[in-house]
Amino acid sequence: MRILIIEDDNEAAAYLAKALREAGHVPDRAGDGETGFHMADSQSYDVLIVDRMLPRRDGLSVITGLRQKGNETPVLILSALGQVDDRVTGLRAGGDDYLTKPFSFSELLARVEVLGRRRGSKDHETQYRVGDLELDRLSHEVRRDGRSIILQPREFRLLEYLMKHAGQVVTRTMLLENVWDYHFDPQTNVIDVHISRLRSKIERDFASPLLHTVRGSGYIMRAE
Repeated sequence: MRILIIEDDNEAAAYLAKALREAGHVPDRAGDGETGFHMADSQSYDVLIVDRMLPRRDGLSVITGLRQKGNETPVLILSALGQVDDRVTGLRAGGDDYLTKPFSFSELLARVEVLGRRRGSKDHETQYRVGDLELDRLSHEVRRDGRSIILQPREFRLLEYLMKHAGQVVTRTMLLENVWDYHFDPQTNVIDVHISRLRSKIERDFASPLLHTVRGSGYIMRAE
């Protein structure tokens, strides 16, 4: 799994990253809440590990901000605050699990893997909806406002990936890896061409746009 560790204690973050890597996962690190928020908002992760007390932006604010933007990535909160009220506050802010410091890595790993499986269950969804746009993975049908939209296979796969991550910024790298199966940048305009074609099909003759460009970052599917 790809895991983002948002932790300002450099020694603790390095230990977690090393241990998670040895367990077969791919960890990234952010040393403050603001950086962590932007990384979680602009990239795709399976699980976030968020320390509650962070510089620049506290952990609960990071989680609340992501939830307000439609980001549903599971979050494990780490905190030295272990009272019942503290845990309840963290969960109500949008956290999925809460682990009190000090903790054993084996327990953290077990909790992270449970959250990752919960996230993976979303891959079993057969239908996605953003505003009045609907996609059915089984029948390969796409409709907007009840009207059928015909897509080529690559266009369908592109739309499916964008709708699966609705409300999140999807980067060009994410599209290359997950829609085209490229693990390098071929330095072509293949994404731009397909995005343009897709936009013309799902937005032409409809009242409002759904596929938005985030300058310098990528794209986001969102109903206005």
